[in-house]
Amino acid sequence: MSNSVISIENISKYYRLGKTGSGRLREDIRNWVAGFSKKKSGVVDSGIWALKDINLQIYEGEVIGFVGNNGAGKSTLLKIICRITAPNTGSITGRGRIASLLEVGTGFNGELTGRENIYLNGSILGMQKKEITARFDEIVDFSGVEQFIDTPVKRYSSGMYTRLAFAVAAHLDPEILIVDEVLAVGDAAFQRKCLGKMKEAASQKGKTVLFVSHNMQALQNLCTRAVSLHNGQIAGIGSPEKVIGDYLKREKHAETSQHFEDINTAPGNNAIRIRSVELKPGFLAGQQVIDIRTPLQINFQFWHIDVEPGSLIAGVHLFDMTGNFIFDICSEALHNVNGLIAGSCSIPGNFLNDASYYISLVFVKNTTERLFYFETCLQFDVEDYRKDTAWFGKWHGVVRPDFPVQLRPVTHA
Repeated sequence: MSNSVISIENISKYYRLGKTGSGRLREDIRNWVAGFSKKKSGVVDSGIWALKDINLQIYEGEVIGFVGNNGAGKSTLLKIICRITAPNTGSITGRGRIASLLEVGTGFNGELTGRENIYLNGSILGMQKKEITARFDEIVDFSGVEQFIDTPVKRYSSGMYTRLAFAVAAHLDPEILIVDEVLAVGDAAFQRKCLGKMKEAASQKGKTVLFVSHNMQALQNLCTRAVSLHNGQIAGIGSPEKVIGDYLKREKHAETSQHFEDINTAPGNNAIRIRSVELKPGFLAGQQVIDIRTPLQINFQFWHIDVEPGSLIAGVHLFDMTGNFIFDICSEALHNVNGLIAGSCSIPGNFLNDASYYISLVFVKNTTERLFYFETCLQFDVEDYRKDTAWFGKWHGVVRPDFPVQLRPVTHA
């Protein structure tokens, strides 16, 4: 392994719940002193450790994938590495220029054009104007926004924003590229381009890539090493196959329904809140478990509370427990609708192979802007109904549709 480019030692990050600045320096100082006195007297404000005692060495040329449920600490760790937020304890040392893509439009000035933002971001990364100019055409071509390159980026869609931001970050020669789940707002073709670019950067140019994604297959294909986070602590480090497999096994438990009646505490954010999600097997007579013949109905309800609704699409993602992305299906768009919304879809019998599966729901605004991702909300097992399969073992593949295959003798050659 080559030289270390980032050394993370005993990093911890604590967030106090419900505590914000008053906007007045004197009052904030008074509150800080009061909080410090409480700690000395043994009274502790309510809060959470987003990260606790993180130690990690990251090496030149690595592509490291970070896995973990929502709230595990992945994004917090990346923000600390990027110096966006500071840890409560511990230290980070490193070398090399960092380009980060943690949120749509990070580092862009909405009033400036795409062209001007390319030069602005390049300058922030320490590039000279002639270096940026030499790569300008390649950046624009990769982003696919050449028609709008002289338009202020505040008029870009979130997808255009992301394409240009990634193109800038990937082409301006940072030694370290940090990419969060933000790439999910792009279309499938652009995501493949981004993954290919990250792999090329690491393998051919010796750059280091830190990558967070819910797409386990992408992580396994791209990464040379993986880190699993759980409740703010490192749960595993090693090969992507082992770390992802251990993560999925640890998180796996059969869960075929979830219900949340209080909109204020339901999973979600200021645009989407989940009311319920349920898997309803269409059991055949005498069935007690889901087997390969069992049709499945997925029902869900959610509150759409977006201030500017736009068009809304709900998608269903099905994975097996090794992280294979089996399918991504989505609804027709609803336009400018708020309130309680119900959705459903069906998986026919004789489609899935015997294995363990999980389902995630995704909610997208205006075809590109991800509003909320309800990760691993349903989990279930599919079994083979036949008792004696020893002669060929488990069927290959993640699906096993019951399509007819016909044989007939040929009477005339």
